[in-house]
Amino acid sequence: METKANYVGVGAFVLACVIGLVVAIMWLAGVQYSQEYAYYEANFKGPVTGLGTGTVTRFNGIEVGRIKDLAFDPTDPQRVIVTLQVRPGLNIRQDSVASIESQGLTGGTYVEISGGTANSPLLTARDDERYPVIRTRQSTLQQLEQSAPEVVARLNIATQRINDLLNDNNRRALAHVLANLDETTSAIAKRSADIDAAIANANQAAANFNEASRELQPAINQAGVTLRKYSKVADDADAFINGEELSQLSDLIGETRRLVANLDQLSDQVNRQPTTLLFGDRRKGYQPK
Repeated sequence: METKANYVGVGAFVLACVIGLVVAIMWLAGVQYSQEYAYYEANFKGPVTGLGTGTVTRFNGIEVGRIKDLAFDPTDPQRVIVTLQVRPGLNIRQDSVASIESQGLTGGTYVEISGGTANSPLLTARDDERYPVIRTRQSTLQQLEQSAPEVVARLNIATQRINDLLNDNNRRALAHVLANLDETTSAIAKRSADIDAAIANANQAAANFNEASRELQPAINQAGVTLRKYSKVADDADAFINGEELSQLSDLIGETRRLVANLDQLSDQVNRQPTTLLFGDRRKGYQPK
């Protein structure tokens, strides 16, 4: 009986040790688990096709963790809250951005976090946030998906315009233009010698004109000198006409006219009575003393 009691005690002791060991392991694992990862949230607007629990998370292209959870935003059904579980010590900053990227057209989808700028503060959780929230943007693939309908519509319009441009009438007109262009090119090729001669003549005419210009330059310069001399003569004449010399010349002309009149009168008198020049006027009467 005593031996049986000892077995029970030993069994209970072993069981207690096992339970304690399991609890210690679980506690240590929980502490290590909580210390091994850091958590962030990224709120994406629109579908997050390809993402799921365990999807890879990259920081500047390096795998640093995975997606822990996905949930709808209770305030906005168009938004999806993605909880990221990453290794601690990452310099995720306030201007870091998360986006959904794809490894090629057939590769898997993952979350990419940009590093941000060195001057930006580290991202921390606000008082009303469970985890720090990383800003998000649309990926290149999402942008292409959203713009695809518009691109297709524009492509259809462009195709229709090309078809309208290349209708039968325009094709015939284009063929006619090309035929005329071919004829013109052939005619120019046949007259290439004449064209070369015309170009040579034009070059020679230009050379002759330049030579004539050089020869005429001295004459042009001399004409300029002559014009300046004539201008000076005109200025001197103007000064003479407007000055005292003109008045003196007028007086001289008057005196000359009077002298000529006296000479004419004397000549007439001599012609009528030549003796008066020698003996004076004999027609004078007796002069009493």
